[in-house]
Amino acid sequence: MQINVRPPSRAEMSNYYKALPSGNGLPSWEAAPAAWHGGSEPWPQPRQPATAEQLEAWADSSEKNQNFHPVAAFADGRLVGASAMLSFEVTVPGSLQLPMAGVTGTGVLATHRRRGLLRKMMQTMFDAAIERGEPISMLSASEGSIYGRFGFSPATYRTRWEIERSQAELFPLEDTIGSLELIGASEARAIWPVLHERVRHSRVGELSAQPGRWNGLSDTASGTDSPLRYLVHRDSTGTVDGIANFKLPWSRTVDDVGTLVVEALEATNPSAYRALWHLLLDFDLTRKVVAHSRPRDEPLRQMLRNPRAMRITRQSDNLWMRILDVPAALAARTYSTPDTIAFSVQTDEMVPNNVGTWRLEADVTGAFCVRTNDAPDLTLDIQALGALYLGGMSAQLLAAAGRIRSDQTSSIEKLSRMFRTDPEPHNSFGF
Repeated sequence: MQINVRPPSRAEMSNYYKALPSGNGLPSWEAAPAAWHGGSEPWPQPRQPATAEQLEAWADSSEKNQNFHPVAAFADGRLVGASAMLSFEVTVPGSLQLPMAGVTGTGVLATHRRRGLLRKMMQTMFDAAIERGEPISMLSASEGSIYGRFGFSPATYRTRWEIERSQAELFPLEDTIGSLELIGASEARAIWPVLHERVRHSRVGELSAQPGRWNGLSDTASGTDSPLRYLVHRDSTGTVDGIANFKLPWSRTVDDVGTLVVEALEATNPSAYRALWHLLLDFDLTRKVVAHSRPRDEPLRQMLRNPRAMRITRQSDNLWMRILDVPAALAARTYSTPDTIAFSVQTDEMVPNNVGTWRLEADVTGAFCVRTNDAPDLTLDIQALGALYLGGMSAQLLAAAGRIRSDQTSSIEKLSRMFRTDPEPHNSFGF
Protein backbone atom coordinates (compact mmCIF):
# COMPACT_ATOMS: atom_id res chain seq x y z
CA MET A 1 0.00 0.00 0.00
CA GLN A 2 1.41 3.38 -1.03
CA ILE A 3 0.76 6.16 1.51
CA ASN A 4 0.88 9.85 0.67
CA VAL A 5 0.06 12.77 3.02
CA ARG A 6 -0.52 16.21 1.54
CA PRO A 7 -3.03 19.08 1.46
CA PRO A 8 -6.16 18.09 -0.49
CA SER A 9 -7.11 19.95 -3.65
CA ARG A 10 -10.42 21.79 -3.95
CA ALA A 11 -11.80 18.91 -6.02
CA GLU A 12 -10.91 16.47 -3.19
CA MET A 13 -12.54 18.44 -0.36
CA SER A 14 -15.87 16.58 -0.43
CA ASN A 15 -14.05 13.29 0.09
CA TYR A 16 -11.90 15.03 2.71
CA TYR A 17 -14.99 15.86 4.77
CA LYS A 18 -16.42 12.37 4.27
CA ALA A 19 -13.40 11.00 6.15
CA LEU A 20 -14.29 13.09 9.23
CA PRO A 21 -16.85 12.13 11.91
CA SER A 22 -18.68 15.40 11.21
CA GLY A 23 -19.15 14.33 7.61
CA ASN A 24 -19.83 10.62 7.91
CA GLY A 25 -22.20 10.72 10.90
CA LEU A 26 -20.05 8.53 13.17
CA PRO A 27 -19.39 9.34 16.86
CA SER A 28 -16.90 12.17 17.32
CA TRP A 29 -16.40 12.16 21.11
CA GLU A 30 -16.08 9.81 24.05
CA ALA A 31 -19.51 8.53 25.04
CA ALA A 32 -19.75 10.35 28.36
CA PRO A 33 -21.35 13.52 29.71
CA ALA A 34 -19.11 16.46 28.86
CA ALA A 35 -18.23 19.48 31.00
CA TRP A 36 -18.99 21.71 28.00
CA HIS A 37 -22.61 20.52 27.78
CA GLY A 38 -25.34 21.97 29.97
CA GLY A 39 -27.93 19.22 29.61
CA SER A 40 -28.34 16.00 31.57
CA GLU A 41 -28.26 13.71 28.54
CA PRO A 42 -25.07 12.36 26.91
CA TRP A 43 -23.26 14.68 24.51
CA PRO A 44 -22.98 15.11 21.59
CA GLN A 45 -26.24 14.09 20.00
CA PRO A 46 -26.09 11.61 17.06
CA ARG A 47 -25.84 13.26 13.67
CA GLN A 48 -26.70 12.22 10.14
CA PRO A 49 -24.08 11.88 7.41
CA ALA A 50 -23.64 15.16 5.54
CA THR A 51 -25.45 15.59 2.26
CA ALA A 52 -23.62 16.32 -0.98
CA GLU A 53 -24.81 19.92 -0.75
CA GLN A 54 -23.46 20.28 2.80
CA LEU A 55 -20.11 18.82 1.79
CA GLU A 56 -19.81 21.33 -1.05
CA ALA A 57 -20.81 24.21 1.23
CA TRP A 58 -18.14 23.20 3.76
CA ALA A 59 -15.57 22.95 0.98
CA ASP A 60 -16.46 26.44 -0.28
CA SER A 61 -16.18 27.87 3.23
CA SER A 62 -12.83 26.16 3.85
CA GLU A 63 -11.38 27.54 0.64
CA LYS A 64 -12.10 31.11 1.80
CA ASN A 65 -10.60 30.66 5.28
CA GLN A 66 -6.94 31.68 5.22
CA ASN A 67 -6.49 30.27 8.74
CA PHE A 68 -7.57 26.76 7.72
CA HIS A 69 -4.75 24.35 6.79
CA PRO A 70 -6.09 20.88 5.85
CA VAL A 71 -4.08 17.73 5.20
CA ALA A 72 -5.24 14.36 3.94
CA ALA A 73 -3.85 10.84 3.92
CA PHE A 74 -4.12 8.88 0.68
CA ALA A 75 -3.75 5.09 0.36
CA ASP A 76 -3.09 4.01 -3.22
CA GLY A 77 -4.60 7.30 -4.37
CA ARG A 78 -7.77 7.05 -2.26
CA LEU A 79 -8.43 9.66 0.45
CA VAL A 80 -8.74 7.69 3.72
CA GLY A 81 -7.75 10.18 6.44
CA ALA A 82 -8.18 13.86 7.15
CA SER A 83 -7.08 16.48 9.63
CA ALA A 84 -6.41 20.20 9.75
CA MET A 85 -4.85 23.02 11.70
CA LEU A 86 -6.42 26.40 12.39
CA SER A 87 -4.17 29.39 12.98
CA PHE A 88 -5.08 31.17 16.21
CA GLU A 89 -3.59 33.59 18.67
CA VAL A 90 -3.53 32.44 22.28
CA THR A 91 -2.94 34.66 25.30
CA VAL A 92 0.10 33.54 27.29
CA PRO A 93 1.36 34.80 30.67
CA GLY A 94 2.14 38.49 30.47
CA SER A 95 -1.02 39.11 28.39
CA LEU A 96 1.06 38.45 25.29
CA GLN A 97 -0.40 37.04 22.07
CA LEU A 98 1.34 33.99 20.59
CA PRO A 99 0.61 32.36 17.22
CA MET A 100 -0.82 28.89 17.80
CA ALA A 101 -1.66 25.95 15.53
CA GLY A 102 -4.95 24.35 16.59
CA VAL A 103 -5.48 20.75 15.49
CA THR A 104 -9.12 20.17 14.54
CA GLY A 105 -11.42 17.82 12.62
CA THR A 106 -9.35 14.62 12.61
CA GLY A 107 -10.43 11.21 11.33
CA VAL A 108 -9.23 8.04 9.60
CA LEU A 109 -11.61 5.63 7.88
CA ALA A 110 -12.18 2.49 9.97
CA THR A 111 -10.75 0.34 7.16
CA HIS A 112 -7.37 2.08 7.42
CA ARG A 113 -6.79 2.57 11.14
CA ARG A 114 -3.79 1.25 13.07
CA ARG A 115 -1.49 1.94 10.11
CA GLY A 116 0.22 5.10 11.32
CA LEU A 117 -1.78 7.49 9.14
CA LEU A 118 -2.67 9.82 12.02
CA ARG A 119 1.00 10.10 13.02
CA LYS A 120 1.98 10.92 9.44
CA MET A 121 -0.69 13.63 9.24
CA MET A 122 0.41 15.05 12.61
CA GLN A 123 4.03 15.12 11.49
CA THR A 124 3.09 16.95 8.29
CA MET A 125 1.04 19.49 10.24
CA PHE A 126 3.75 20.02 12.88
CA ASP A 127 6.32 20.72 10.17
CA ALA A 128 4.00 23.18 8.44
CA ALA A 129 3.15 24.98 11.70
CA ILE A 130 6.82 25.45 12.54
CA GLU A 131 7.39 26.86 9.07
CA ARG A 132 4.49 29.30 9.59
CA GLY A 133 6.09 30.51 12.83
CA GLU A 134 3.60 28.88 15.23
CA PRO A 135 5.71 27.59 18.15
CA ILE A 136 2.91 25.77 19.97
CA SER A 137 -0.02 23.57 19.01
CA MET A 138 -3.26 22.87 20.89
CA LEU A 139 -6.33 20.70 20.48
CA SER A 140 -9.53 19.53 22.15
CA ALA A 141 -9.03 15.79 22.61
CA SER A 142 -11.95 13.60 21.56
CA GLU A 143 -10.35 10.68 23.44
CA GLY A 144 -7.98 11.01 26.37
CA SER A 145 -5.74 8.13 25.26
CA ILE A 146 -4.83 9.30 21.74
CA TYR A 147 -2.87 12.52 21.73
CA GLY A 148 -0.32 12.02 24.49
CA ARG A 149 1.75 9.91 22.14
CA PHE A 150 2.12 12.95 19.86
CA GLY A 151 3.45 15.10 22.70
CA PHE A 152 0.20 16.78 23.82
CA SER A 153 -0.81 17.20 27.45
CA PRO A 154 -3.82 18.87 29.15
CA ALA A 155 -3.15 22.57 29.78
CA THR A 156 -6.59 24.06 30.51
CA TYR A 157 -9.66 22.63 32.22
CA ARG A 158 -13.36 23.37 32.33
CA THR A 159 -16.19 22.56 34.69
CA ARG A 160 -19.95 22.22 34.68
CA TRP A 161 -21.67 23.40 37.83
CA GLU A 162 -25.19 23.92 39.13
CA ILE A 163 -26.92 25.91 41.88
CA GLU A 164 -30.41 25.51 43.30
CA ARG A 165 -32.09 28.90 43.02
CA SER A 166 -33.11 28.77 46.68
CA GLN A 167 -29.40 28.60 47.67
CA ALA A 168 -28.11 31.25 45.30
CA GLU A 169 -28.00 34.29 47.60
CA LEU A 170 -25.08 36.62 46.94
CA PHE A 171 -23.28 38.73 49.51
CA PRO A 172 -24.82 42.24 49.52
CA LEU A 173 -22.83 44.86 47.66
CA GLU A 174 -23.15 48.58 47.26
CA ASP A 175 -25.20 49.61 44.26
CA THR A 176 -23.11 49.54 41.11
CA ILE A 177 -23.47 51.85 38.15
CA GLY A 178 -24.79 50.13 35.06
CA SER A 179 -27.85 48.48 33.57
CA LEU A 180 -29.05 45.12 32.26
CA GLU A 181 -30.95 44.59 29.02
CA LEU A 182 -32.37 41.62 27.12
CA ILE A 183 -31.49 41.83 23.41
CA GLY A 184 -32.08 39.85 20.23
CA ALA A 185 -29.75 37.52 18.35
CA SER A 186 -28.79 40.05 15.67
CA GLU A 187 -27.47 42.45 18.29
CA ALA A 188 -25.75 39.62 20.18
CA ARG A 189 -23.98 38.54 16.99
CA ALA A 190 -22.49 42.04 16.72
CA ILE A 191 -21.56 42.34 20.41
CA TRP A 192 -19.88 38.98 21.00
CA PRO A 193 -16.82 39.44 18.72
CA VAL A 194 -16.08 42.88 20.18
CA LEU A 195 -16.44 41.79 23.80
CA HIS A 196 -14.50 38.57 23.32
CA GLU A 197 -11.63 40.51 21.77
CA ARG A 198 -11.48 42.70 24.89
CA VAL A 199 -11.65 39.75 27.29
CA ARG A 200 -9.16 37.45 25.59
CA HIS A 201 -6.22 39.81 25.94
CA SER A 202 -6.39 39.61 29.72
CA ARG A 203 -7.10 35.87 30.13
CA VAL A 204 -4.24 33.39 29.88
CA GLY A 205 -5.28 30.49 27.65
CA GLU A 206 -7.98 32.36 25.75
CA LEU A 207 -8.06 32.13 21.95
CA SER A 208 -8.73 34.56 19.16
CA ALA A 209 -12.05 33.81 17.47
CA GLN A 210 -12.32 32.41 13.97
CA PRO A 211 -14.38 34.54 11.54
CA GLY A 212 -18.10 33.84 11.81
CA ARG A 213 -17.90 32.13 15.18
CA TRP A 214 -21.17 33.72 16.41
CA ASN A 215 -23.04 33.74 13.10
CA GLY A 216 -25.24 30.86 14.27
CA LEU A 217 -26.81 32.75 17.18
CA SER A 218 -30.56 32.76 16.64
CA ASP A 219 -33.88 33.71 18.23
CA THR A 220 -35.46 30.51 16.89
CA ALA A 221 -36.18 27.49 19.09
CA SER A 222 -34.49 24.16 18.32
CA GLY A 223 -36.48 20.99 18.90
CA THR A 224 -38.11 21.06 22.34
CA ASP A 225 -35.63 23.62 23.70
CA SER A 226 -36.58 27.24 24.03
CA PRO A 227 -34.52 29.66 21.94
CA LEU A 228 -31.35 31.22 23.27
CA ARG A 229 -31.83 34.47 25.15
CA TYR A 230 -29.23 37.21 25.35
CA LEU A 231 -28.57 39.40 28.40
CA VAL A 232 -26.14 42.32 28.30
CA HIS A 233 -24.74 44.67 30.91
CA ARG A 234 -23.91 48.27 30.02
CA ASP A 235 -21.66 50.57 32.02
CA SER A 236 -22.48 54.17 32.92
CA THR A 237 -21.57 55.34 29.40
CA GLY A 238 -23.86 52.79 27.73
CA THR A 239 -20.98 50.58 26.56
CA VAL A 240 -21.59 46.84 26.77
CA ASP A 241 -19.15 45.31 29.25
CA GLY A 242 -20.82 41.92 29.74
CA ILE A 243 -23.03 39.45 27.89
CA ALA A 244 -24.62 36.07 28.60
CA ASN A 245 -26.41 33.52 26.42
CA PHE A 246 -28.95 31.39 28.28
CA LYS A 247 -31.99 29.20 27.67
CA LEU A 248 -34.77 27.40 29.51
CA PRO A 249 -34.90 23.93 27.93
CA TRP A 250 -37.97 21.74 28.19
CA SER A 251 -37.30 18.48 30.03
CA ARG A 252 -38.88 15.03 29.99
CA THR A 253 -37.78 14.43 33.58
CA VAL A 254 -39.10 16.08 36.73
CA ASP A 255 -35.56 16.51 38.08
CA ASP A 256 -34.62 18.89 35.25
CA VAL A 257 -37.80 20.95 35.09
CA GLY A 258 -37.20 24.66 35.63
CA THR A 259 -33.49 24.55 34.75
CA LEU A 260 -31.89 27.66 33.32
CA VAL A 261 -28.76 26.81 31.30
CA VAL A 262 -26.08 29.45 30.87
CA GLU A 263 -24.45 28.65 27.54
CA ALA A 264 -21.85 31.44 27.67
CA LEU A 265 -21.02 34.45 29.85
CA GLU A 266 -18.24 36.99 29.56
CA ALA A 267 -17.58 40.29 31.31
CA THR A 268 -14.72 42.77 31.20
CA ASN A 269 -14.95 43.72 34.91
CA PRO A 270 -16.21 42.28 38.23
CA SER A 271 -19.19 44.65 38.43
CA ALA A 272 -20.67 43.50 35.11
CA TYR A 273 -19.86 39.87 35.94
CA ARG A 274 -21.70 40.08 39.26
CA ALA A 275 -24.71 41.88 37.80
CA LEU A 276 -25.18 39.25 35.08
CA TRP A 277 -25.04 36.35 37.54
CA HIS A 278 -27.27 38.14 40.04
CA LEU A 279 -30.13 38.20 37.54
CA LEU A 280 -29.47 34.77 36.00
CA LEU A 281 -29.66 33.19 39.47
CA ASP A 282 -33.06 34.76 40.16
CA PHE A 283 -35.25 34.32 37.08
CA ASP A 284 -38.90 33.63 37.80
CA LEU A 285 -40.23 30.07 37.36
CA THR A 286 -36.78 28.51 37.59
CA ARG A 287 -35.46 26.05 40.16
CA LYS A 288 -31.88 25.49 39.15
CA VAL A 289 -29.11 27.20 37.18
CA VAL A 290 -26.55 25.14 35.25
CA ALA A 291 -23.44 26.56 33.63
CA HIS A 292 -20.89 24.69 31.56
CA SER A 293 -17.49 25.43 30.02
CA ARG A 294 -16.65 27.45 33.13
CA PRO A 295 -13.22 27.92 34.74
CA ARG A 296 -12.27 25.82 37.75
CA ASP A 297 -11.68 28.98 39.79
CA GLU A 298 -15.04 30.59 38.99
CA PRO A 299 -15.25 33.92 40.95
CA LEU A 300 -18.98 33.46 41.53
CA ARG A 301 -18.31 30.91 44.27
CA GLN A 302 -16.68 33.62 46.39
CA MET A 303 -19.72 35.87 45.94
CA LEU A 304 -22.15 33.32 47.41
CA ARG A 305 -23.21 33.42 51.05
CA ASN A 306 -23.07 29.64 50.91
CA PRO A 307 -20.10 28.63 48.69
CA ARG A 308 -21.19 24.98 48.90
CA ALA A 309 -24.27 25.92 46.90
CA MET A 310 -22.16 25.77 43.73
CA ARG A 311 -21.77 22.07 43.02
CA ILE A 312 -19.27 20.90 40.42
CA THR A 313 -21.10 18.16 38.54
CA ARG A 314 -18.56 17.52 35.78
CA GLN A 315 -14.97 18.43 35.10
CA SER A 316 -12.66 17.62 32.23
CA ASP A 317 -9.58 18.73 30.44
CA ASN A 318 -10.19 21.31 27.75
CA LEU A 319 -7.24 22.28 25.55
CA TRP A 320 -4.16 20.10 25.26
CA MET A 321 -0.80 21.78 24.60
CA ARG A 322 2.17 20.69 22.49
CA ILE A 323 5.43 22.65 22.31
CA LEU A 324 6.76 22.74 18.74
CA ASP A 325 9.66 25.18 19.26
CA VAL A 326 11.04 25.17 22.81
CA PRO A 327 13.14 28.35 22.74
CA ALA A 328 10.58 30.42 20.81
CA ALA A 329 7.68 29.32 23.03
CA LEU A 330 9.45 29.86 26.34
CA ALA A 331 10.78 33.27 25.28
CA ALA A 332 7.27 34.39 24.28
CA ARG A 333 5.80 34.57 27.81
CA THR A 334 6.71 36.26 31.08
CA TYR A 335 7.43 34.63 34.45
CA SER A 336 6.16 35.80 37.81
CA THR A 337 9.37 34.86 39.67
CA PRO A 338 12.65 36.11 38.16
CA ASP A 339 15.10 33.23 37.99
CA THR A 340 17.32 31.05 35.82
CA ILE A 341 16.97 27.31 35.33
CA ALA A 342 18.56 24.70 33.07
CA PHE A 343 16.44 21.78 31.93
CA SER A 344 16.86 18.86 29.57
CA VAL A 345 14.40 17.43 27.03
CA GLN A 346 15.85 14.03 26.21
CA THR A 347 13.47 12.76 23.53
CA ASP A 348 11.07 14.21 20.97
CA GLU A 349 10.69 11.95 17.96
CA MET A 350 8.40 14.31 16.05
CA VAL A 351 10.31 17.56 16.68
CA PRO A 352 13.95 16.55 17.24
CA ASN A 353 15.09 20.19 17.41
CA ASN A 354 13.46 20.33 20.85
CA VAL A 355 15.90 17.76 22.22
CA GLY A 356 18.78 19.10 24.30
CA THR A 357 19.60 21.09 27.39
CA TRP A 358 18.19 24.60 27.61
CA ARG A 359 18.88 27.54 29.87
CA LEU A 360 15.86 29.71 30.62
CA GLU A 361 16.50 33.17 32.05
CA ALA A 362 13.21 34.87 32.83
CA ASP A 363 11.42 37.58 34.77
CA VAL A 364 8.23 39.66 34.70
CA THR A 365 9.35 41.58 31.62
CA GLY A 366 10.37 38.70 29.38
CA ALA A 367 12.72 35.80 28.89
CA PHE A 368 15.24 34.16 26.64
CA CYS A 369 15.90 30.47 26.20
CA VAL A 370 19.10 29.10 24.63
CA ARG A 371 20.94 25.84 24.32
CA THR A 372 23.59 25.26 26.97
CA ASN A 373 26.34 22.84 27.85
CA ASP A 374 25.62 23.34 31.55
CA ALA A 375 24.47 20.37 33.61
CA PRO A 376 20.66 20.47 33.78
CA ASP A 377 18.88 21.22 37.04
CA LEU A 378 16.14 18.83 35.98
CA THR A 379 14.89 16.64 33.12
CA LEU A 380 11.34 16.65 31.80
CA ASP A 381 9.49 15.24 28.81
CA ILE A 382 7.89 17.40 26.12
CA GLN A 383 4.41 16.61 27.48
CA ALA A 384 5.31 17.96 30.92
CA LEU A 385 6.66 21.15 29.39
CA GLY A 386 3.38 21.64 27.50
CA ALA A 387 1.35 21.07 30.66
CA LEU A 388 3.41 23.69 32.51
CA TYR A 389 3.52 26.29 29.76
CA LEU A 390 0.33 28.28 30.46
CA GLY A 391 0.87 28.11 34.20
CA GLY A 392 -2.05 25.95 35.28
CA MET A 393 -0.19 22.77 36.22
CA SER A 394 1.86 22.02 39.33
CA ALA A 395 5.48 21.05 38.71
CA GLN A 396 5.40 19.17 42.01
CA LEU A 397 2.49 17.08 40.76
CA LEU A 398 4.27 16.26 37.51
CA ALA A 399 7.41 15.32 39.46
CA ALA A 400 5.39 12.98 41.68
CA ALA A 401 4.05 11.36 38.50
CA GLY A 402 7.59 10.85 37.18
CA ARG A 403 7.24 13.39 34.35
CA ILE A 404 9.90 15.69 35.84
CA ARG A 405 13.07 14.27 37.36
CA SER A 406 15.65 16.01 39.52
CA ASP A 407 17.98 15.14 42.38
CA GLN A 408 17.21 18.50 43.97
CA THR A 409 13.75 19.32 45.32
CA SER A 410 14.69 22.99 45.15
CA SER A 411 14.90 22.82 41.34
CA ILE A 412 11.34 21.55 41.04
CA GLU A 413 10.17 24.23 43.49
CA LYS A 414 11.94 26.87 41.40
CA LEU A 415 10.32 25.58 38.20
CA SER A 416 6.90 25.69 39.85
CA ARG A 417 7.35 29.27 41.10
CA MET A 418 8.50 30.47 37.70
CA PHE A 419 5.72 28.98 35.59
CA ARG A 420 2.55 29.23 37.72
CA THR A 421 -0.09 31.86 36.92
CA ASP A 422 -3.02 33.19 38.92
CA PRO A 423 -5.87 32.87 38.04
CA GLU A 424 -5.64 29.55 36.24
CA PRO A 425 -5.54 29.60 32.43
CA HIS A 426 -8.93 29.13 30.82
CA ASN A 427 -10.44 29.29 27.37
CA SER A 428 -14.14 29.65 26.74
CA PHE A 429 -14.50 27.50 23.62
CA GLY A 430 -12.95 24.58 21.81
CA PHE A 431 -12.47 24.06 18.09
